[in-house]
Amino acid sequence: MSLKIDAISVTSKDLKESVKFYKFLGFDFADFSDSEVHVEAITKEGEVRLMIDDADLMKNILGSAPIPSSHSSFAVLCETPEKVNEVTAIIKEEGYEIVKEPWDAFWGQRYAVVKDPYGYMIDLFAQNI
Repeated sequence: MSLKIDAISVTSKDLKESVKFYKFLGFDFADFSDSEVHVEAITKEGEVRLMIDDADLMKNILGSAPIPSSHSSFAVLCETPEKVNEVTAIIKEEGYEIVKEPWDAFWGQRYAVVKDPYGYMIDLFAQNI
């Protein structure tokens, strides 16, 4: 049996605010109504999907309120090291939390860590050229 990651899911108390944040990371979304409790970024067939679910929906499914992890994250590949800096600056200007400002990691990448509106950590990175 072959397994692969099909989707990454985060929860949100405000889907519109989360969609706004993830658009800064390059994701695109179709329009959605205020009554929706699940949205997905537009992806090509075979790509890993980003899903955002309403926190109350997930509480009903899980039996307890979802809490973002303090150590797991997912990584978004940027085209260039400068793009890591640019995206981090935009996120900061918009008032979102920067966990770690961009730095040149010893493993050869420009790296930064940011938080989405609900507290999920996202790594931004690019290969140092």
